[in-house]
Amino acid sequence: MATVKELKATARPKAGKGAARAERRAGRVPAVIYGDNKAPLTISLDDKALRQSIFAGHFLTTIFNIDLDGEKHRVIPRDFALDPVKDFPIHVDFLRLGKGASIRVSVPLHVTGTEASPGVKRGGAVNIVNHTVELEAEVEHIPQFIEVDVSKLEINNSVHLSDVVLPKGVRVVSREDQTLVTVVPPSGYAEETKGAGAEGAAAPAAGAAAAAAPAAKAPAGDKKK
Repeated sequence: MATVKELKATARPKAGKGAARAERRAGRVPAVIYGDNKAPLTISLDDKALRQSIFAGHFLTTIFNIDLDGEKHRVIPRDFALDPVKDFPIHVDFLRLGKGASIRVSVPLHVTGTEASPGVKRGGAVNIVNHTVELEAEVEHIPQFIEVDVSKLEINNSVHLSDVVLPKGVRVVSREDQTLVTVVPPSGYAEETKGAGAEGAAAPAAGAAAAAAPAAKAPAGDKKK
């Protein structure tokens, strides 16, 4: 189930770079609400509150009720920009969510069962091939993450998207056979496997050679006269 959070906003009547810089100097972050066949709304948000929401995680899969002058707008973040030097938010785009809407979202993976994996116990390492998956979800059923269980994976085994049970109201929009997580072998694993295979093959060969060798004849005894 999607998480719904609250944010308070103020109207930003002026657009443009100059107006945006003025908002940032005042400790606010310029933002836009668009979509649902309605006119875009230019707003600004408290820098501290927005920063906490972004760095808390799952920002792009969280639904927000934005309170603008007493009217609430149900939205989901579609993009945000951070200052390249100071790493604080400088702009956010929000998509307005209509009733019964379905949207495409990029959902992060949450890997579980690492310590129980037999492949990891043998020295392998969990390699996350795709950190996110593209899904289409009903607004009320946007998952915060997709759980991937690797507790049964051996070395060189993988979990594919088709192996994951998705929540209600969610469907795959990317390839179902895409690899999500695999357990990669430790360094030197191929040589060890090759050596073990060679030893196993040598033992039966030696036994076969021994069986094929002719038995030595006992020395002939003296004939009785």
